[in-house]
Amino acid sequence: MLPGQQQQLISLIRAAVDAIVPNTQANVLLERPKVASHGDIATNVAMQLAKPARRNPRELAQQIVDTLLAQPALRALIDTAEVAGPGFINFRLTAAARQAVLHAIQQEGSQYGIRPKGSEKVLVEFVSANPTGPLHVGHARQAALGDALCRLFAAQGYDVTREFYYNDAGNQIDNLAISVQARARGIAPEAAEFPADGYKGDYIVDIANDFRAQKTVQAADGASVTASGDIDSLEDIRRFAVAYLRREQDLDLQAFGLKFDNFYLESSLYTSGGVEQTVQALIAAGHTYESEGALWLRTTELGTGDDKDRVMRKSEGGYTYFVPDVAYHVAKWTRGYHHAINIQGSDHHGTIARVRAGLQGLEIGIPKDFPAYILHKMVKVVRDGAEVKISKRAGSYVTMRDLIDWVGRDAVRYFLAQRRADSEFVFDIDLALSKSDENPVYYIQYAHARICSMLAQSSEYADRIPEAPVAPLVAPTEFALLQRLAEYPQTIALAAQELAPHHLAFWLRDCAADFHAWYNAERVLVDDVSLKLARLRLARATAQVIANGLELLGVSAPERM
Repeated sequence: MLPGQQQQLISLIRAAVDAIVPNTQANVLLERPKVASHGDIATNVAMQLAKPARRNPRELAQQIVDTLLAQPALRALIDTAEVAGPGFINFRLTAAARQAVLHAIQQEGSQYGIRPKGSEKVLVEFVSANPTGPLHVGHARQAALGDALCRLFAAQGYDVTREFYYNDAGNQIDNLAISVQARARGIAPEAAEFPADGYKGDYIVDIANDFRAQKTVQAADGASVTASGDIDSLEDIRRFAVAYLRREQDLDLQAFGLKFDNFYLESSLYTSGGVEQTVQALIAAGHTYESEGALWLRTTELGTGDDKDRVMRKSEGGYTYFVPDVAYHVAKWTRGYHHAINIQGSDHHGTIARVRAGLQGLEIGIPKDFPAYILHKMVKVVRDGAEVKISKRAGSYVTMRDLIDWVGRDAVRYFLAQRRADSEFVFDIDLALSKSDENPVYYIQYAHARICSMLAQSSEYADRIPEAPVAPLVAPTEFALLQRLAEYPQTIALAAQELAPHHLAFWLRDCAADFHAWYNAERVLVDDVSLKLARLRLARATAQVIANGLELLGVSAPERM
C-alpha cells in the first residue's frame, strides 16, 4: 500500500474501533502477512483491545470488520476483510488501489518516495581512517554504509553533512614517520634496525622516495606540502607523509565515488585549545580526580554504563585517546549538529560509554544517547574459495582500491551495504564477478537493463505509455509487483530510521525477483494494444523505482548489459 492509502485505512479502522470500544488508545499497526495467501495487509488491533474491552478477540475483530465494510469510503480501497487465527484482520486491496502506485510513480518519477527537504541537520562521521596507509576493506564497508545512510537521510528531508575525522596525532603517526625515515635510509622491513611497530607496505617506499625527491603533494583539503628531503627531520617527514596519505586516501574515495563535505583534523582540537578546555570543564564540574599521578574521569557515576572510571591524562602527561574524542563531539554539538551518527568498527565498542560519559560530565545539555553509533564487524575477502589477506601495496591487508579494481565500484557498494552492520560478512570475489541470478548486483541491474531493452523495442508507443489505462493489470504476478513498488517509500523510511541500508538492498533484490517472475509469467509485447501499453507502463515504473533505489546505494542502473 502507498503511505497515503495506509493512513486512510488506519483512520477508518480507528473510527470503527472508537464506535465499538469508545475511549480506547489503540495503536493501529498495519503489516504485510508472512503468508501471501492470507491477504495484502493485516492488523492485530482486535487482539490488542480484547483484554481491556473484556471481549473475545475474534468476536471483536468480526465486529470491527462489519463496521468497516459498512463504510462506503472503504470499498474503493478494500476488496475483502476477514478474521483469521486468534483475531487478526486480513485485508485484500481492490485492483484500483493496487494500481494506484503507477500514478504516483508517473507523477513523481525520480522523486518517488522522497520527502521534501526540511531544516533538521544530521552529521554522519564515517571512514575516519588514520592517515597511515591505504583504506582497507573495513573502511570500504564504512564508506558503503555511511554514504548509503547519508543518501537515505537526504531522501527523508534531512540536511546531511558527511564528515571525515583525521586522527593525525598520536603514536600511529609517530610510527608512520619513523617507518618512512627508515625506508629513506635504506633500511628494509626485515632488517633488525627497522622499527618494531613500523609500517611495511610498499607505499612507505613510495613516500620515502618522494620525500627524498622533495616532491609536493596536495592534501584533500587543498593544502599543499613540499618535502624538505631532510631525512633527519622527523617533523618534516611526518608532515609530508600525512599529506601524502591523505591524498592517497582521497584518491581511494574518488574511486569509490564518495565525496565528503568536511574534513576535521584531530590536531586542530589541540591547537585550538579544545582538548584542554574540555578537560578543564570536566575538572571544574567535579567529575575528575587524581590518582597514581593520573587524572581520572568518574565515568561510572555519569550514567552511560561504563564499568569503571577511565584515565584522561596519563602519569607521563599525555591524554588518552578518548579525551580528544569528547572534545570533537563537543565541537559537533556546538556546530549545531544535535543529530550525529558515527560509523566505526566493532573494536570501538569500548569508546562509546567513555565518550558519552565525558559529554554528560560537561553538563551542557547533550542527551545521553549522543552521538548514535553504528558498529560494523569485519569483512573477510574470499577468492577461488580461499581467504585473501595480503595486498602488496598495503603489506598486510586487502585495500578498498583492491576491491574496486577486482569487481568494480557497483559490486563493492552493494555487497558491503547488503548485510546488517553488526554481522560479519564474507566478500566473495567470484560471486561479485559472476553473471548469474546468485549475484544480487547483476540480478538487479539486469532487471533494469531488460526493461530498458523492452522499452527500446516499443519506442513507437513511448508517447502513449505514461497515460495508458492500468485496469488490465490483474494477473497475480502483476499484483505482487505492484505491491512491491508501493512498499518502496516505507522501505527507505525504515532504512533511515533504523540506520540500516540493508533494508533497501533486500527490497531491490525482492523487486527484481518480482519483476523477473512477472516477465516470465506474462508476455508484455502482446497483440492486445491496451494490455501491452498497461504492461509497458508497469515495466517502466519498475525500472524507475529500481533506478531510484540503486541511486540511494550509490550503484548505477545500466540500460544495457
